[in-house]
Order: sequence, then C-alpha cells, then structure tokens
Amino acid sequence: MNTYAYARVSARDQNLQRQITAFIEFGIEKNRIFSDKKSGKDFERKEYKRLVKKLKNGDLLVIKSIDRLGRNYDQIIAEWSYITNTIGADILVLDMPILDTRTKAETLVGKFISDIVLQVLSFVAENERANIRERQADGIRLAKQNGVKFGRPRKEYSDDFLSVAFDYIEKRIPLKTALRLSGIKQDNFFYHIRKLKQK
Repeated sequence: MNTYAYARVSARDQNLQRQITAFIEFGIEKNRIFSDKKSGKDFERKEYKRLVKKLKNGDLLVIKSIDRLGRNYDQIIAEWSYITNTIGADILVLDMPILDTRTKAETLVGKFISDIVLQVLSFVAENERANIRERQADGIRLAKQNGVKFGRPRKEYSDDFLSVAFDYIEKRIPLKTALRLSGIKQDNFFYHIRKLKQK
C-alpha cells in the first residue's frame, strides 16, 4: 500500500506550501506529493491525472480539504466514487477526519456518515464557486456604473502623428516619408491609419 497526497491552488501566484507541509507532517514522502496550480472547475489537471494513474487498490490518497480536490459538486462525487470504488483506493481529508474512507470496512454507519458529509461539503464547495462568480459579476457591473473602463485603453494619438497621418491620407506625402516621420513600421502605420479612418 502506498500513500499519496494531492495539493492544489487556483492561481500561479498562490502558495502550495501550507498543504505540502501538512502532508510531510502526516508522513508522506515528497516524491509522492502531486500538485497543480490550476482552477478546480474540472479535473483536467496534469499532475492530478498523473496521480490517479499511479493509484492502485489499497493505496491512500490524502488531501488537505475537499475543495482542493475540486469545486464542481457532481464531478467531485463522481471522482470520489471512481477512486474509492473503481480503483479501490482510500481517501482521507485532513481538515475533515470524518471523511476517511478507511472506516468503510469497519462500520456501515461510518461509510454512511462519510458519504453524507462528502455530498454536503461538495455542495458547499461548488456553491462558494458560484458565489464568487456572482460577486465578480456584481463588482464589474458596479464598476461600469461608476465609469470604470475595462479592456485595453484607447490609443491617444499625438498631434505630430495626426499631422503625418492626415498628410499621408490626403496624399500630400508619400508612404516612405510618413514612415520616417512617424518612426513606426509599415504594418503598424497602416493599422493606425485604418483606425483613424474608422473614426
């Protein structure tokens, strides 16, 4: 029997160390700790897939909390079932010791309670994800109402560039002269000319 651990954070600038430290303190070897810096919206994660391929009947998978496994209610339930029933490995959630499938052989009640808690926590994880999306949408809507502009700022042209551009458009100067005076490459120059014509 081998013991593995899985850590996950959503963004590249977030730190995995707290989870990894907890696994090491639990006694898991570093080369058996897998981690991803990716959203928990689905299970399309490179290191997670590598880990699942290694899991065998009788192995133990340790995670810090249920939302580190994922944030989609239905997918968490399906993945949990695949690991415990199809592969035959066990799962332990450190922050919620009641979620320890190793108890399933001991009592039916233990498995029943574990399954209920898993479903509740999976629902809470997905619900929190939905709330985050809603808060983001509310924030963007309020910012727009307050005049905040999103996306790339509009290009403001200098008077010198406008003078060169209009001289070129009106055929008062040739392209070669316009490029020399504006100091930009031909493709870029044509791009800005098109923008000015649109205006």
